[in-house]
Amino acid sequence: PTRKERYTVLISPHVNKDARDQYEIRTHKRVLDIVEPTEKTVDALMKLDLAAGVEVQISLG
Repeated sequence: PTRKERYTVLISPHVNKDARDQYEIRTHKRVLDIVEPTEKTVDALMKLDLAAGVEVQISLG
């Protein structure tokens, strides 16, 4: 699922309410469900070298 946060900012320093800029931040998420993971699989996932800004959360249970 992708989460979208939208912000609207007034550009005009004074009265003009029609002059606005809109900004959007998109956060993309992926969920992987691995059935019966082995210890080798979990170690490989923890050692992944990922790009900047990419976060991985691993939950066992």
